[in-house]
Amino acid sequence: MVPDTPSGGRAVGAVSVQRERRAASAKGVSSMKVYVGNLSYETTEAELRELFSAHGTVESVNLITEGGGGRSKGFGFVEFRDDQEANAAIAALNGTEVRGRTINVNQARPKTERGGFGGGRSRF
Repeated sequence: MVPDTPSGGRAVGAVSVQRERRAASAKGVSSMKVYVGNLSYETTEAELRELFSAHGTVESVNLITEGGGGRSKGFGFVEFRDDQEANAAIAALNGTEVRGRTINVNQARPKTERGGFGGGRSRF
């Protein structure tokens, strides 16, 4: 059971972020997620946030790791509050060197649904 809270059981911070996003959306400002690839396995989310913050307001950083918070897979996503800021970051950072590696920075594509069967082999 959720204890009684002023926000009706939801985290207050989450509610304010949702309100900010709705307000930004109403003003014609939309957020954009950016794909960042070819990262060094030692790159951290804090480093990505610092690098991308120079180009706009970073909403979130998600560095993809192997199951259970293990080693980095060498790519991640950075979400900007404003798509113009995201496009500026893409233009400025795509092809630059970070920790000795030339990174790829592009607009993230929507996640596609994958089939329920793995392996790609015929069942017959």
